[in-house]
Amino acid sequence: MSRPVEFHDLSKHFGGVAAVEHLSFGIEAGRVTGFLGPNGAGKSTTIRALLGLIRPSSGSATFGGVPYEELDRPSARVGAVLEDASFHPGRSARNHLRILALIADHPASRVDEVLEAVGLTDAADRPVKGYSLGMRQRLAIAAALLGEPDVLILDEPTNGLDPPGISWLRGLLRAQAARGAAVLISSHVLAEVALSVDDVVVIADGKLRAQGTLEQVLGGEDGPATEVRAQDPERLISALRSRGHNVQRAGDVLSVMGASPEQVGEIAGREGVAVLGLAAKERSLEEAFLALTGATS
Repeated sequence: MSRPVEFHDLSKHFGGVAAVEHLSFGIEAGRVTGFLGPNGAGKSTTIRALLGLIRPSSGSATFGGVPYEELDRPSARVGAVLEDASFHPGRSARNHLRILALIADHPASRVDEVLEAVGLTDAADRPVKGYSLGMRQRLAIAAALLGEPDVLILDEPTNGLDPPGISWLRGLLRAQAARGAAVLISSHVLAEVALSVDDVVVIADGKLRAQGTLEQVLGGEDGPATEVRAQDPERLISALRSRGHNVQRAGDVLSVMGASPEQVGEIAGREGVAVLGLAAKERSLEEAFLALTGATS
């Protein structure tokens, strides 16, 4: 059975430049997936190919196995917010949404519902030219929600949002996933992504570098890691290394790769080494991102 969104061996070349190369991954219903990569990694190209805005050089990007241009009533299946969303400056938000609803044959009642959902009810009849960047972003999200889509795609959705707005967006993403939608967000705000997503896809130079749950991507190739302080650190280091664990020392703290706190504690107990502190160590999403993409902070 096809997933809500699926890329199969997708490639896109502009002249002699490969923007995306043999990219394959999918996203699941009821989950929020973060789509990450450095500037120029191919994220926007990938999303535009998915939405039928550019034609792939090879491969496919589909919704439930169907290309966007072949969907029946696409706005009822897919809602999208692109980074360059624009609106007629003289129209109100309500008027803009009413026109979209009429064109797409969505119930007129959805206009007030999405205005309330994005917090624009009080400003709904003001011309968009007076809106802040954050208000425009909320309007773009409202337009994407009009058809109650099965798939929601957001490119840099936190642009222009203040901290309360970002917190609101996080709740909105979770609510959309809870109703069964597949949510894909492309963002460079890594700390916020880490709080918002279930799964992560990382690309660099147009190629897939990692995919999996957030926990899997943060764990890295070495698996779990543990920080430990011990009464006799050298003895514990020797015991851990003899069992094949990579151990790094910074002052009195040992970082043990490929071992859980339980495993480290068990080894220390067998060696008779008193443990003064023991905790799981997790990479931040920024650390994982830099390691996977080769980017510099």
